[in-house]
Amino acid sequence: MMDLLLALLNDMFFASIPAVGFALVFNVPQKALKYCAIGGALGHGCRFLLMHYGVPIEWATLCAASLVGMIGVHWSHRFLAHPKVFTVAAMIPMVPGVFAFKAMIAIVEINHQGYSPELIAVLMENGVKAVFIVAALAIGLAMPGLLFYRRRPVV
Repeated sequence: MMDLLLALLNDMFFASIPAVGFALVFNVPQKALKYCAIGGALGHGCRFLLMHYGVPIEWATLCAASLVGMIGVHWSHRFLAHPKVFTVAAMIPMVPGVFAFKAMIAIVEINHQGYSPELIAVLMENGVKAVFIVAALAIGLAMPGLLFYRRRPVV
């Protein structure tokens, strides 16, 4: 249990760093930087815990992105800012860079070596996984807006 807690804290700490870095790139106000760090840490930590308990990365990313989106909407009401100020930079640590990189390497290898069923399998597995993770981030980011900013009730 203690190992899981230490791994979770480690994951959350290192996820907050790129969240703050991209918040600086996006010219987020200085007062909101700590909330971007907290959002990135909470989102990546939520995904880490869900994956630890056996949830596939695509579904874990959707849940974590939805959590960050909901928290971002709460902070936007509290601090009178647009929700994207808090949420977009917090989503960056969950971007599937490794899967996209492996898919691109498979494409380069296919171009260099020619067709191989193994390379096609690597390309398809990593490419589809990257696409689904990006889709989960987009849906999770849009979810609070679809639920809270409606003119008509959901039901």
